[in-house]
Amino acid sequence: MSKKNSGLDFLEDPDALEGRLEDVGDFFQQNRNIVLGVIGGIVLLVVGYFGYRYYVSSQDETAQVELFPSVYQLEADSLKKALNGDGRTPGLLAVADNYGATKGGNLAEFYAGVGLLKQGKYDEAIDHLKSFSSSDLLVQGRAYALIGDAYVEKKSYDEAADYYQKAVDYKPNKFFTPGYLLKLAVAREQAKQNDKALEAYTTIIDKYPQSAEAVSAKKYKSVLEATVGES
Repeated sequence: MSKKNSGLDFLEDPDALEGRLEDVGDFFQQNRNIVLGVIGGIVLLVVGYFGYRYYVSSQDETAQVELFPSVYQLEADSLKKALNGDGRTPGLLAVADNYGATKGGNLAEFYAGVGLLKQGKYDEAIDHLKSFSSSDLLVQGRAYALIGDAYVEKKSYDEAADYYQKAVDYKPNKFFTPGYLLKLAVAREQAKQNDKALEAYTTIIDKYPQSAEAVSAKKYKSVLEATVGES
C-alpha cells in the first residue's frame, strides 16, 4: 500500500486545512511588522521602478528638445553657442550635465566632445567622448576615433593608437573601418611601432582593396618599408 503524503492532507481533510490556515494566521500575527515591512518594501520597489522609468522618459524628452538647437549651432560652427548656450538654449555642456542618465544627455556628451575637440580643448573633449556610449554602427566607432584624434593632437601616439584600434574593432565594415585603419597605421608610425603600422596598412590593402584608403595605404606602406630597410 502506498504511503499517504501527509503534506497534502489538507487538500482532502477540511480540519487539516483549517489547522493550516490557523497556523498561517498565528504566524502573521506574530510577525505582523516584518511581513508588512516586506510587502511594503516590494510595493515601494515596484512603484519606484516605474516611477523612475517615467521620470527618465520625461527627462529624455526635455533633453532631446534642448539638444536639437545646440547640434544645429555646432554644425554651423557656432562652437561657443553650441557648447554654452545662447541665452535661450542651455548648450551641449549643460544638457550633458543635467540629463546624463538619458539618451539625449548621452548624445550631448558626444556632440560636446566634438565641439571641444574643434576648440582645441583636447582633455575636456576626451572626457566627454569617453562618457558617451552607444550600440550604433556609426557613432560609437566615430567616438573612439575622435578620442584617438584628440590624443594625436596631444602627441600621445600610443593612446591614440589604442583608441583607433577600438574604432577598428567596433563592428568592422567596409564604410568606416578602412579610415580607422589608416589613422591607426599613421599613429603606429608616429609611435615608432613600424611593424604594427605595416600590419595595419596590409589589412587595408587585403581586406578593403576597393576602398579609397587602399590607395593611400599602398603608398604609405611602400615609403615605410623603404625607410625601415634603410635603417
